[in-house]
Amino acid sequence: MGKRIDKYGLKIEENLFNFINNEVLNNLNFEKESFWKNFSNFITDYAPINNSLLKKRLDLKVKIDEWHKKNKAKEIDLAEYKQFLMEIGYLVPEGENFSIATTNVDKEISEICGPQLVVPITNARYALNAANARWGSLYDALYGTDLMGSLPKQGPYDESRGTEVIKYARDYLDKEFPLKNYSWKNIKSIQVSSNLLEVIGQDDNRYTLLEFKQYFGYRLNKENILSEIVLEKNKLKVRILIDPTHNIGKYDDAHIADIILESAISTIMDCEDSVATVDAEDKLLAYKNWLGLMKGDLETKFTKNNNSLTRKLNSNISIFNKVDEKINLKGRSLMLIRNVGHLMTNPAILYENDKEIPEGLMDAMFTTLIAIYDLNNESISKNSSEKSVYIVKPKMHGPEEVAFTNDIFSEVEAILNLPKYTVKLGIMDEERRTSVNLKECIRAAENRVAFINTGFLDRTGDEIHTSTEAGPFLKKGDMKATKWIKSYEDRNVDIGLECGLQGKAQIGKGMWAMPDLMQDMFEKKIEHPNSGANCAWVPSPTAATIHAMHYHSVNVKEIQNNILNKGSRGQLDDLLTIPVANKENWNKEDILLEVQNNAQSILGYVVRWIDQGVGCSKVPDINDIGLMEDRATCRISSQILANWLKHEIISNEEVIEIMKKMAKKVDIQNERDNNYKKMSDTYETFAFKAACRLVLEGSDQPSGYTEPILHEMRLREKNI
Repeated sequence: MGKRIDKYGLKIEENLFNFINNEVLNNLNFEKESFWKNFSNFITDYAPINNSLLKKRLDLKVKIDEWHKKNKAKEIDLAEYKQFLMEIGYLVPEGENFSIATTNVDKEISEICGPQLVVPITNARYALNAANARWGSLYDALYGTDLMGSLPKQGPYDESRGTEVIKYARDYLDKEFPLKNYSWKNIKSIQVSSNLLEVIGQDDNRYTLLEFKQYFGYRLNKENILSEIVLEKNKLKVRILIDPTHNIGKYDDAHIADIILESAISTIMDCEDSVATVDAEDKLLAYKNWLGLMKGDLETKFTKNNNSLTRKLNSNISIFNKVDEKINLKGRSLMLIRNVGHLMTNPAILYENDKEIPEGLMDAMFTTLIAIYDLNNESISKNSSEKSVYIVKPKMHGPEEVAFTNDIFSEVEAILNLPKYTVKLGIMDEERRTSVNLKECIRAAENRVAFINTGFLDRTGDEIHTSTEAGPFLKKGDMKATKWIKSYEDRNVDIGLECGLQGKAQIGKGMWAMPDLMQDMFEKKIEHPNSGANCAWVPSPTAATIHAMHYHSVNVKEIQNNILNKGSRGQLDDLLTIPVANKENWNKEDILLEVQNNAQSILGYVVRWIDQGVGCSKVPDINDIGLMEDRATCRISSQILANWLKHEIISNEEVIEIMKKMAKKVDIQNERDNNYKKMSDTYETFAFKAACRLVLEGSDQPSGYTEPILHEMRLREKNI
């Protein structure tokens, strides 16, 4: 721990204090002493409320546990169960219909449907890649992934694969942007004349788009020669680059060098599940990167293929629209930031008798303060054209906690002299008490809601923890076929639409967790726009480009209108049906295989978290398939094993034995990592101990979260 600065009852780590004072406040119109005094009062006022809400979570959990123990011998009567949940305040009465009143929302949130990236804000390179993933090369996505059915060969450029790429791309244009009585495969030139797009065929005839409205504009190079045309479908742009000097364009009859898709429409810069920020040093890195993004000057240097490269934010793209007006296309994804939830504290700042500050309160103040740089930016490259700040708040339990978050941001706005409701709120619908009360959760922040979403992993982790005394739960994979999951996914969209989110906010779906399996993603993830969701999470910029094609194929607004016309699909009774394994005929081999899968997943993630401070990464699973792992995946894996341990499906000894066996496998999987510390030499590393504790103590962790153990053990590792 470094030196601390005392300010109005707060003890602030010196490096964090100096950053806020010198790099943030110095260039904003705030009196520093006044800011710290107001911040101290903010903590004094809101920390006790925060703590009382956390206590209510624990009180409800005790009552639910007791109810399940009392009723264990009989099948759950849903009517009786719902009545009990109402009596204890877990379920709240649903009020009259209403429509959210959120205003000043950017088009990327309100109008444009498309992919959404989530990246750890502590990694500047990833953050920049994500912000710049507004545009992605279809040619690169096709060439470098298995989307066409195979991966590229190792070595130099494969001309035959390049030919396949061009054929696939032309077929795609024929499907989504068809020409009238002709094919993109047979064109030999492209031109714009009298505000009309025309292509010249191999037969020397002129052809136009079947739908004239799909032509959006064009761009000229320095010699005033046509260098690209811009098409549009479902408000997503596609740029066809024309360059006869390009390595690909010079061999193409029409000199098409690439096809660029508008891809990651929005990006969540994450301070939560995908990072490992346990102290002032870590939080400072997160806040510095957010400042660079909001100022627009974040840069990072790195070496690739022995070349030194600099990554910085893309500029806007100047084009002419179809009526020859010069306009700009945004070069960057709209950036949201995810704060931490209400649970965690952080030693970066101490208050009242040297208690750690509630980290969510610190995030709320500092991330909003930093975002003022964007609000003050009058250039065309600013993040929010509507002068809004988008903050996603995870792990809220029910309407009372959403209302508290709304109050937090109202106070932050008052302290920072911002118009009320400048901060737009993203509600992560990932906790059971939120999903069963979703309508009232949205009502609790009806003037600032700009986002809701679903997430199978965290939501299932909370499902298990909340009802763990009901019995042993189904295997993790089997849970995806249960009716509560379908009800959860449907209700999220249904209720969002009923509450007027269409045209004002995002209704999102969760992550595709297998970044190497893009053909599978392309086949399956179209379910998300087909469900009525206007955004869905993807694991990489390349995945964003591939997923963008789904939003060409599916008109999400039409899907949403059909849902509104037909009425609600997901039912509360289904949502409350607990997925316990009633009389499942598991043999010992099946049980041990499930335990091994989950143990390996926990260890593979935790060892990087504890030893290297990596909060999200591609981790090989037990079959060596790379999966995107973060705290949500760790939560569900640890909770299912903790539940089985409680109900004696497995024993403590079996857990430890399998953990040791899987530690050896994880060690082998990481043997090429020079920074890796083996677990199986002694089984005494902090990482191995943390992984075991997540299971052995999983039923006792608050809401089944992994953070308390991970933070404790990471701090111990850092302080060796």
